[in-house]
Amino acid sequence: MTSSTTSATPAPEPTPESVPEPLAKSAPEPLEPAPEPPEPARKPPSAASLARQRRKASAVRFWKQYRTHRAGLYGLAGLVLIALLALAAPLLVGADVQSVTKAPGTALESPSAEFPLGTDQFGRSLLGLLIWGARISLLVGLLAAALSVAIGTLVGVVAGHYGGWFSTVVMRITDWFLVMPALVLAIVLATVMSRSMWTVVLAIGVTSWPTTARLVRAQTIAVESRPYIERATALGGGHRHVMTRHVLPNVMPLVLAQTTLGISTAILTEATLAFLGLGDPTVVSWGGMLQDAREAGAVSSGHWWYLAPPGIAIALVALAFTLCGRAVESVLNPKLGVGR
Repeated sequence: MTSSTTSATPAPEPTPESVPEPLAKSAPEPLEPAPEPPEPARKPPSAASLARQRRKASAVRFWKQYRTHRAGLYGLAGLVLIALLALAAPLLVGADVQSVTKAPGTALESPSAEFPLGTDQFGRSLLGLLIWGARISLLVGLLAAALSVAIGTLVGVVAGHYGGWFSTVVMRITDWFLVMPALVLAIVLATVMSRSMWTVVLAIGVTSWPTTARLVRAQTIAVESRPYIERATALGGGHRHVMTRHVLPNVMPLVLAQTTLGISTAILTEATLAFLGLGDPTVVSWGGMLQDAREAGAVSSGHWWYLAPPGIAIALVALAFTLCGRAVESVLNPKLGVGR
Protein backbone atom coordinates (compact mmCIF):
# COMPACT_ATOMS: atom_id res chain seq x y z
CA MET A 1 0.00 0.00 0.00
CA THR A 2 1.46 3.08 -1.17
CA SER A 3 1.45 5.51 1.62
CA SER A 4 0.30 8.87 0.53
CA THR A 5 1.74 10.60 3.46
CA THR A 6 2.40 14.17 2.74
CA SER A 7 5.13 15.86 4.66
CA ALA A 8 5.02 19.54 5.49
CA THR A 9 6.76 21.48 2.85
CA PRO A 10 9.47 23.51 4.42
CA ALA A 11 9.05 27.27 4.09
CA PRO A 12 11.28 28.80 1.50
CA GLU A 13 14.26 30.57 2.85
CA PRO A 14 13.88 34.23 2.63
CA THR A 15 15.98 35.96 0.06
CA PRO A 16 17.61 39.27 0.70
CA GLU A 17 15.16 40.92 -1.63
CA SER A 18 12.17 39.60 0.28
CA VAL A 19 13.41 40.67 3.70
CA PRO A 20 11.82 44.08 4.52
CA GLU A 21 14.34 46.70 5.21
CA PRO A 22 14.33 47.75 8.83
CA LEU A 23 12.97 51.18 9.50
CA ALA A 24 15.88 53.57 9.40
CA LYS A 25 16.36 55.70 12.39
CA SER A 26 15.91 58.97 10.68
CA ALA A 27 16.14 62.35 12.42
CA PRO A 28 12.79 63.65 13.52
CA GLU A 29 11.39 66.22 11.19
CA PRO A 30 11.56 69.73 12.62
CA LEU A 31 8.31 70.86 14.07
CA GLU A 32 6.77 73.87 12.46
CA PRO A 33 6.80 76.88 14.83
CA ALA A 34 3.51 77.55 16.41
CA PRO A 35 1.82 80.54 14.88
CA GLU A 36 2.36 83.65 16.96
CA PRO A 37 -0.76 85.08 18.47
CA PRO A 38 -1.88 88.16 16.62
CA GLU A 39 -0.74 91.39 18.20
CA PRO A 40 -3.54 93.32 19.77
CA ALA A 41 -4.57 96.25 17.71
CA ARG A 42 -2.90 99.39 18.98
CA LYS A 43 -5.23 102.14 19.89
CA PRO A 44 -4.48 105.39 18.14
CA PRO A 45 -3.12 108.04 20.53
CA SER A 46 -5.72 110.34 21.92
CA ALA A 47 -5.84 114.01 21.14
CA ALA A 48 -4.69 114.85 24.66
CA SER A 49 -1.67 112.54 24.31
CA LEU A 50 -0.73 114.09 20.99
CA ALA A 51 -1.06 117.54 22.50
CA ARG A 52 1.23 116.57 25.40
CA GLN A 53 3.82 115.17 23.00
CA ARG A 54 3.73 118.35 20.93
CA ARG A 55 4.11 120.51 24.02
CA LYS A 56 7.02 118.42 25.25
CA ALA A 57 8.75 118.60 21.89
CA SER A 58 8.18 122.36 21.76
CA ALA A 59 9.62 122.80 25.26
CA VAL A 60 12.72 120.78 24.36
CA ARG A 61 13.19 122.75 21.16
CA PHE A 62 12.68 126.03 23.02
CA TRP A 63 15.30 125.17 25.66
CA LYS A 64 17.84 124.11 23.01
CA GLN A 65 17.48 127.50 21.35
CA TYR A 66 17.31 129.46 24.60
CA ARG A 67 20.57 128.10 25.99
CA THR A 68 22.42 129.46 22.97
CA HIS A 69 21.77 132.97 24.36
CA ARG A 70 24.51 133.61 26.88
CA ALA A 71 22.94 136.75 28.33
CA GLY A 72 19.63 134.93 28.80
CA LEU A 73 21.39 132.15 30.71
CA TYR A 74 23.06 134.67 33.00
CA GLY A 75 19.71 136.32 33.67
CA LEU A 76 18.03 132.97 34.33
CA ALA A 77 20.80 131.90 36.72
CA GLY A 78 20.44 135.15 38.65
CA LEU A 79 16.68 134.79 38.90
CA VAL A 80 16.93 131.19 40.09
CA LEU A 81 19.41 132.20 42.79
CA ILE A 82 17.25 135.09 44.01
CA ALA A 83 14.11 132.96 43.92
CA LEU A 84 15.79 130.23 46.00
CA LEU A 85 16.92 132.81 48.56
CA ALA A 86 13.41 134.23 48.74
CA LEU A 87 11.84 130.80 49.22
CA ALA A 88 14.38 129.84 51.86
CA ALA A 89 14.11 133.14 53.74
CA PRO A 90 12.19 131.63 56.71
CA LEU A 91 15.00 129.08 57.13
CA LEU A 92 17.90 131.44 56.49
CA VAL A 93 16.90 134.50 58.51
CA GLY A 94 13.59 133.66 60.18
CA ALA A 95 10.50 135.82 60.54
CA ASP A 96 11.94 137.60 63.60
CA VAL A 97 14.15 139.67 61.33
CA GLN A 98 11.17 141.98 60.77
CA SER A 99 10.59 142.55 64.49
CA VAL A 100 11.48 145.99 65.80
CA THR A 101 11.45 144.96 69.46
CA LYS A 102 13.78 141.96 68.93
CA ALA A 103 16.40 143.78 66.88
CA PRO A 104 19.82 142.24 67.55
CA GLY A 105 21.91 145.37 66.94
CA THR A 106 21.97 149.09 67.46
CA ALA A 107 20.69 151.72 65.08
CA LEU A 108 22.54 152.34 61.82
CA GLU A 109 25.59 150.18 62.46
CA SER A 110 28.06 150.08 59.59
CA PRO A 111 28.84 146.74 57.89
CA SER A 112 30.73 144.31 60.11
CA ALA A 113 31.33 140.60 60.56
CA GLU A 114 28.11 140.24 62.56
CA PHE A 115 26.06 142.41 60.19
CA PRO A 116 27.59 142.16 56.68
CA LEU A 117 25.32 144.92 55.32
CA GLY A 118 24.91 146.91 58.52
CA THR A 119 21.68 147.64 60.38
CA ASP A 120 18.69 149.94 59.89
CA GLN A 121 17.40 152.66 62.20
CA PHE A 122 15.89 150.01 64.48
CA GLY A 123 18.99 147.81 64.68
CA ARG A 124 17.68 145.09 62.36
CA SER A 125 20.08 143.27 60.04
CA LEU A 126 19.87 144.73 56.54
CA LEU A 127 21.02 141.43 55.02
CA GLY A 128 18.10 139.60 56.62
CA LEU A 129 15.68 142.35 55.56
CA LEU A 130 17.06 142.21 52.02
CA ILE A 131 16.53 138.45 51.77
CA TRP A 132 13.06 138.66 53.30
CA GLY A 133 12.08 141.64 51.14
CA ALA A 134 12.79 139.62 48.00
CA ARG A 135 9.65 137.60 48.69
CA ILE A 136 7.32 140.61 48.48
CA SER A 137 9.11 142.34 45.61
CA LEU A 138 9.14 139.23 43.42
CA LEU A 139 5.57 138.28 44.33
CA VAL A 140 4.21 141.74 43.57
CA GLY A 141 6.15 141.89 40.31
CA LEU A 142 4.89 138.49 39.13
CA LEU A 143 1.25 139.08 40.09
CA ALA A 144 1.13 142.60 38.67
CA ALA A 145 2.73 141.53 35.39
CA ALA A 146 0.37 138.55 35.11
CA LEU A 147 -2.67 140.80 35.68
CA SER A 148 -1.42 143.36 33.19
CA VAL A 149 -0.73 140.77 30.50
CA ALA A 150 -4.07 139.04 31.09
CA ILE A 151 -6.00 142.29 30.61
CA GLY A 152 -3.94 143.27 27.57
CA THR A 153 -4.32 139.84 25.95
CA LEU A 154 -8.09 139.80 26.46
CA VAL A 155 -8.54 143.30 25.07
CA GLY A 156 -6.19 142.71 22.14
CA VAL A 157 -7.70 139.38 21.05
CA VAL A 158 -11.30 140.62 21.28
CA ALA A 159 -10.56 143.89 19.49
CA GLY A 160 -8.57 142.20 16.76
CA HIS A 161 -11.15 139.46 16.21
CA TYR A 162 -14.33 141.52 15.99
CA GLY A 163 -12.89 144.60 14.31
CA GLY A 164 -15.16 147.34 13.04
CA TRP A 165 -16.48 150.10 15.25
CA PHE A 166 -16.03 147.95 18.36
CA SER A 167 -12.30 147.65 17.75
CA THR A 168 -12.07 151.39 17.09
CA VAL A 169 -13.73 152.27 20.40
CA VAL A 170 -11.60 149.80 22.36
CA MET A 171 -8.39 151.07 20.76
CA ARG A 172 -9.26 154.70 21.52
CA ILE A 173 -9.68 153.76 25.20
CA THR A 174 -6.39 151.88 25.01
CA ASP A 175 -4.68 154.93 23.50
CA TRP A 176 -5.98 157.08 26.37
CA PHE A 177 -4.40 154.73 28.90
CA LEU A 178 -1.26 154.59 26.78
CA VAL A 179 -0.65 158.34 26.70
CA MET A 180 -1.42 158.77 30.39
CA PRO A 181 1.61 158.20 32.64
CA ALA A 182 1.15 154.76 34.17
CA LEU A 183 2.99 155.76 37.32
CA VAL A 184 0.66 158.72 37.91
CA LEU A 185 -2.41 156.52 37.50
CA ALA A 186 -0.92 153.92 39.82
CA ILE A 187 -0.22 156.62 42.43
CA VAL A 188 -3.83 157.84 42.20
CA LEU A 189 -5.23 154.32 42.63
CA ALA A 190 -2.86 153.50 45.48
CA THR A 191 -3.83 156.75 47.19
CA VAL A 192 -7.61 156.36 47.06
CA MET A 193 -7.53 152.65 48.00
CA SER A 194 -6.37 151.01 51.22
CA ARG A 195 -2.63 150.53 51.60
CA SER A 196 -1.93 146.85 51.04
CA MET A 197 0.04 144.57 48.76
CA TRP A 198 -3.05 143.76 46.70
CA THR A 199 -3.71 147.46 46.13
CA VAL A 200 -0.22 147.82 44.67
CA VAL A 201 -0.75 144.77 42.44
CA LEU A 202 -4.08 146.14 41.21
CA ALA A 203 -2.69 149.63 40.66
CA ILE A 204 0.17 148.34 38.54
CA GLY A 205 -1.87 145.75 36.65
CA VAL A 206 -4.73 148.00 35.52
CA THR A 207 -2.41 150.79 34.34
CA SER A 208 0.26 148.91 32.38
CA TRP A 209 -1.78 146.75 29.96
CA PRO A 210 -2.16 149.04 26.87
CA THR A 211 1.18 148.09 25.27
CA THR A 212 0.34 144.39 25.47
CA ALA A 213 -3.15 145.05 24.08
CA ARG A 214 -1.84 146.81 20.97
CA LEU A 215 0.77 144.13 20.30
CA VAL A 216 -1.72 141.29 20.73
CA ARG A 217 -4.31 143.03 18.54
CA ALA A 218 -1.80 143.37 15.69
CA GLN A 219 -0.83 139.70 16.03
CA THR A 220 -4.50 138.65 16.14
CA ILE A 221 -5.23 140.49 12.87
CA ALA A 222 -2.24 138.77 11.25
CA VAL A 223 -3.35 135.32 12.46
CA GLU A 224 -6.97 135.74 11.34
CA SER A 225 -5.87 136.54 7.80
CA ARG A 226 -4.58 132.98 7.37
CA PRO A 227 -6.58 130.41 5.36
CA TYR A 228 -7.20 127.93 8.17
CA ILE A 229 -9.19 130.56 10.06
CA GLU A 230 -11.54 130.83 7.08
CA ARG A 231 -11.87 127.03 6.95
CA ALA A 232 -12.63 126.88 10.68
CA THR A 233 -15.32 129.53 10.25
CA ALA A 234 -16.79 127.75 7.21
CA LEU A 235 -17.00 124.50 9.19
CA GLY A 236 -19.16 126.18 11.82
CA GLY A 237 -16.59 127.44 14.30
CA GLY A 238 -18.00 130.30 16.33
CA HIS A 239 -16.25 133.37 17.68
CA ARG A 240 -15.27 131.68 20.93
CA HIS A 241 -13.89 128.61 19.13
CA VAL A 242 -11.79 130.69 16.75
CA MET A 243 -10.40 132.93 19.50
CA THR A 244 -9.57 130.18 22.01
CA ARG A 245 -8.51 127.34 19.69
CA HIS A 246 -6.79 129.17 16.86
CA VAL A 247 -5.94 132.76 17.72
CA LEU A 248 -4.89 132.48 21.37
CA PRO A 249 -2.33 129.63 20.89
CA ASN A 250 -0.68 131.65 18.13
CA VAL A 251 -0.36 134.81 20.21
CA MET A 252 0.86 133.05 23.36
CA PRO A 253 4.57 133.26 22.39
CA LEU A 254 4.21 137.02 22.17
CA VAL A 255 2.34 137.06 25.48
CA LEU A 256 5.11 135.03 27.16
CA ALA A 257 7.81 137.38 25.97
CA GLN A 258 5.79 140.41 27.03
CA THR A 259 5.27 138.88 30.49
CA THR A 260 8.97 138.41 31.14
CA LEU A 261 9.66 141.96 30.02
CA GLY A 262 6.77 143.33 32.09
CA ILE A 263 7.89 141.79 35.37
CA SER A 264 10.93 144.06 35.59
CA THR A 265 8.74 147.11 35.00
CA ALA A 266 6.30 145.95 37.67
CA ILE A 267 9.10 145.47 40.21
CA LEU A 268 10.42 148.97 39.52
CA THR A 269 6.93 150.44 39.81
CA GLU A 270 6.32 148.61 43.11
CA ALA A 271 9.61 149.93 44.47
CA THR A 272 8.62 153.45 43.40
CA LEU A 273 5.21 153.25 45.08
CA ALA A 274 6.76 151.85 48.25
CA PHE A 275 9.44 154.56 48.19
CA LEU A 276 6.68 157.18 48.00
CA GLY A 277 5.01 155.64 51.05
CA LEU A 278 2.10 154.07 49.15
CA GLY A 279 3.03 150.44 49.79
CA ASP A 280 1.96 148.11 52.56
CA PRO A 281 3.66 149.31 55.78
CA THR A 282 3.23 145.91 57.45
CA VAL A 283 5.51 144.01 55.06
CA VAL A 284 9.16 144.35 54.13
CA SER A 285 10.02 145.03 50.50
CA TRP A 286 12.99 146.53 48.72
CA GLY A 287 11.09 149.69 47.92
CA GLY A 288 9.94 149.90 51.53
CA MET A 289 13.56 149.64 52.67
CA LEU A 290 14.45 152.61 50.47
CA GLN A 291 11.54 154.57 51.92
CA ASP A 292 12.69 153.74 55.47
CA ALA A 293 16.21 154.85 54.58
CA ARG A 294 14.91 158.16 53.29
CA GLU A 295 12.87 158.73 56.45
CA ALA A 296 15.90 157.85 58.60
CA GLY A 297 17.98 160.47 56.82
CA ALA A 298 20.42 158.01 55.29
CA VAL A 299 20.93 160.25 52.27
CA SER A 300 22.00 163.35 54.21
CA SER A 301 23.91 161.48 56.92
CA GLY A 302 25.95 159.37 54.46
CA HIS A 303 24.72 155.94 55.55
CA TRP A 304 25.30 154.44 52.12
CA TRP A 305 24.91 150.84 53.34
CA TYR A 306 21.24 151.55 54.05
CA LEU A 307 20.54 152.74 50.48
CA ALA A 308 22.85 150.67 48.31
CA PRO A 309 21.75 147.04 48.99
CA PRO A 310 18.02 147.40 48.14
CA GLY A 311 18.76 149.69 45.20
CA ILE A 312 21.31 147.27 43.75
CA ALA A 313 18.95 144.32 44.32
CA ILE A 314 16.13 146.08 42.43
CA ALA A 315 18.46 146.91 39.55
CA LEU A 316 19.87 143.38 39.33
CA VAL A 317 16.44 141.71 39.34
CA ALA A 318 15.11 144.11 36.73
CA LEU A 319 18.20 143.46 34.59
CA ALA A 320 17.85 139.69 34.97
CA PHE A 321 14.21 139.72 33.90
CA THR A 322 15.05 141.98 30.97
CA LEU A 323 17.81 139.63 29.80
CA CYS A 324 15.47 136.65 30.06
CA GLY A 325 12.71 138.51 28.24
CA ARG A 326 15.00 139.52 25.40
CA ALA A 327 16.25 135.95 25.04
CA VAL A 328 12.71 134.56 25.03
CA GLU A 329 11.66 137.16 22.48
CA SER A 330 14.60 136.26 20.25
CA VAL A 331 13.82 132.52 20.43
CA LEU A 332 10.14 132.95 19.66
CA ASN A 333 10.78 135.50 16.91
CA PRO A 334 14.20 134.90 15.30
CA LYS A 335 13.61 137.76 12.84
CA LEU A 336 14.32 140.23 15.63
CA GLY A 337 17.96 139.29 15.58
CA VAL A 338 18.58 139.98 19.23
CA GLY A 339 22.27 139.70 20.08
CA ARG A 340 23.48 136.68 22.03
